[in-house]
Amino acid sequence: MLLLELLDGTLIRLFSLLVHMAAEAEGFPSAAPEIILIFEVHQPYRLYQRIHEKRFACLESGGGLKPEDLENVYFDLDLTRKVFERVSERCYKPATSLFLQLLDEHEHFRVAYSFSGVLLEQASRWAPELLDLFSQVARHSRCEVLGQTYYHSLAYLISREEFVEQVEEHRRTVRDLLGVEPRVFENTELIYDNGVAAVAEELGFKAVVTEGAERLLGWRSPNYVYKAKGSNVKVLLRNYRLSDDIGFRFASRDWDQYPLTAEKYAAWLAATPGQVICIFIDYETIGEHYPQETGIFKFFEWLPREAELWGLSFAKPSETVDSHEPVGEIDAPEPVSWADVERDLSAWVGNPMQNLALKRESRLEFLVKGLGDETLIRLWRLLSISDHYYYMSTKAGGPGEVHSYFSPYPTPYHAFAAFHEAVMDLESRIFEKALRRGVPPSWFRPLPDTLAFQFYEDVGVPTPYSAASVLDLADTIKKIPIKSLEFHVKNGHIAEWFRNVLYDEEAARRIEELKAVSGEELRKRFLTLLEELSSRRGKLSSVY
Repeated sequence: MLLLELLDGTLIRLFSLLVHMAAEAEGFPSAAPEIILIFEVHQPYRLYQRIHEKRFACLESGGGLKPEDLENVYFDLDLTRKVFERVSERCYKPATSLFLQLLDEHEHFRVAYSFSGVLLEQASRWAPELLDLFSQVARHSRCEVLGQTYYHSLAYLISREEFVEQVEEHRRTVRDLLGVEPRVFENTELIYDNGVAAVAEELGFKAVVTEGAERLLGWRSPNYVYKAKGSNVKVLLRNYRLSDDIGFRFASRDWDQYPLTAEKYAAWLAATPGQVICIFIDYETIGEHYPQETGIFKFFEWLPREAELWGLSFAKPSETVDSHEPVGEIDAPEPVSWADVERDLSAWVGNPMQNLALKRESRLEFLVKGLGDETLIRLWRLLSISDHYYYMSTKAGGPGEVHSYFSPYPTPYHAFAAFHEAVMDLESRIFEKALRRGVPPSWFRPLPDTLAFQFYEDVGVPTPYSAASVLDLADTIKKIPIKSLEFHVKNGHIAEWFRNVLYDEEAARRIEELKAVSGEELRKRFLTLLEELSSRRGKLSSVY
């Protein structure tokens, strides 16, 4: 057996040499690839399954419901804390201690983390000693922390403005709690398209990490540094096969490569051509998804040693993009992600329940921000956490099993019911407060189809978009082609709709002032105007 293992190692080394020689002959770099090891660290707040019961119980206790009570009504904080504490003991504390030790012991070893804001928030609330441990590893010279959305949310699918605000909130939180500044960005669940890259560049990030999906790459390898189409930001691509060997197959006895040892895995890495191999997995893989008994801790404990024997070195994401020029361009007109076999958005918006949930939430944006109530804004943002939508997935087969594994609900329909009850209750409170501020009821109340605003790109060129209320209008303006918005504003159509259908002269006049504005600036200023108009009557007393 020992002779066979030695022979296998020799053959792999020989194969690795031949691969690198072939790569060099084709004009690609032939040096051993750098290994980027990134861990996603996130826990959501889970919605309470029977919100109406919790609400009634709070009301019966006397004193009524205040905005600050609603988080405890909507979200099952006891369950969330229980899960957080269990995962902390099994994974976060022992794994982080291990990686701190490995960073100190191995000069060539590097690691990166992508902490969600809500995960850091939970650590701050329930485990300050864990937050201190995260801070220690984050400040280590051989560690890097990535930027993401604070709420690990679908903010990018809601609006560009909300996306930017959540990314900036996350940046501030990482700076304040961990003492570091993210330089590389990872959108929620590696969701990426050309627009994500453009925003990342605008916010000062050097690179974006996303999935190495075939439809992005075609014949190309994910193991190189690329450049995003339309911007100068660099793109690092997750090698999903090598990542999933750990994340999904590590303890599978049906796998023909079981057991996966650090020695075997390092040999695979050494035999893989390219500039960089990006291994991106859930942190909970270590100790939670795979208990200590599976050998997962020993695997990572030995990986730096075995990698060094093969001549491999690790790198932080920012180090890699600093040292390598892009070999090509990544064009992503449609979003990709790391979820399920489709690697698209279907894990979160793949069925009518999920689409309805996102629409109900998205349409509240301009109004809740216009009211300026930070408690209501936080509740609205907590509902944007991607996990709520993930639990509503009705996929079958392997993907369905994965969704069910993570979900605290018996079925996707229970998950939808919990979300819908929360968003409807929040919506009613936002509407009531807006009415107290003087926002006309016609802004919320759906109009008959004959009075809805129909969007065109030009005379006689209709679009599939329409708006039956101002809520719908604001949500639709985020999505329509800018040519359509310019057409209607410059020709006064939207202003006339406000004036003659909604009887809102002030809004009509303010919209007419935007006629000279064009492009994305028009979209931005129009939505900002709606926010301003939603609080135009001045602040009155709370509705609660």
